[in-house]
Amino acid sequence: MSPLRAEPLTVEAFAPFGDVICAGLRQGATANQGTATRFDWCAELVNARPGAKANLSVFRSVARQLPFTLELLERHPFSTQAFVPMVCARFLVCVAPTLADGGPDVSGLRAFVCLPGQGVNYRVGVWHHPIVALEADADFVMLAFEDGSAGDCVLRRLDPPRLING
Repeated sequence: MSPLRAEPLTVEAFAPFGDVICAGLRQGATANQGTATRFDWCAELVNARPGAKANLSVFRSVARQLPFTLELLERHPFSTQAFVPMVCARFLVCVAPTLADGGPDVSGLRAFVCLPGQGVNYRVGVWHHPIVALEADADFVMLAFEDGSAGDCVLRRLDPPRLING
């Protein structure tokens, strides 16, 4: 299988998989006595389990370089999952459509390079690779609805693994 080239993250390209979180994508409103602009409704957050609670975590991602080998994908069948960079240069996001049997459609795999100021919110059930910091270690705020059960996260190994180029 040939290597996959990572493309820049755009709202349009990422729309089938979730939301791009970024200031300035929609009309903002003046806030905090004129010292800020507030951008509302940046992502659709979904919790499909009444017993699950919002889990706001911080992830520290150790830097990797491109090319990068993808060995697995994961999905969250009952919750969206948002990643918003706190300290980050660039990061890699890889996503795949879902097949009729519920598995990842590796033939539709896409890779995106996210720039400073961009975050992502994966739709419920979207297959994706864990966040990969590029060039420098990075810290992210992560928000998902979890209850501690196996339904929080489903993993699938890729056979064969896929190479992602920059």
